[in-house]
Amino acid sequence: MANKTVLTTTATKTVGEIMTSPPLTATPDMPLKDAVQLLVTHHISGLPVVDDQGEAVGEISETDLMWQVSGASLPAYVMLLDSVVYLTNPARYSQELHKALGQTVLDVMSRKVTLVKADDDLQRAAHLMHDKQIRRLLVVDDDRHVIGILTRGDIVRELAQQYS
Repeated sequence: MANKTVLTTTATKTVGEIMTSPPLTATPDMPLKDAVQLLVTHHISGLPVVDDQGEAVGEISETDLMWQVSGASLPAYVMLLDSVVYLTNPARYSQELHKALGQTVLDVMSRKVTLVKADDDLQRAAHLMHDKQIRRLLVVDDDRHVIGILTRGDIVRELAQQYS
């Protein structure tokens, strides 16, 4: 029965009640080494990337940084009558290579981010994270200005407080 109480209490919360605010952020022109230092210093796995107005333009995460170490693998191909036929998309190789050689946040960041609002239901946000298999949601206001970040860790900490 205690589990039902925890889930019910957590389900009535909003994203804004447990998000981290204000979040640490990076800018597209930030040197990659500075973004990596922020991640390591603050023991976090990702940062929202914002433009000069504070609007969300992407995120940079540990996953994005893996290309710096692993490099890009050559696309598979076959030779057919003196022609090269790629078995995978060569554009993806180009993108991977760009990330592997990147020097700024813009070079390696993901432009595809999932945004939520502070007044969104926490349970819906948790379902979104689970269904899309993502680790963080950027919390924005009506003008897409980043005002917070919601991570899996935030949700787990909230659960832990409910158990106390």
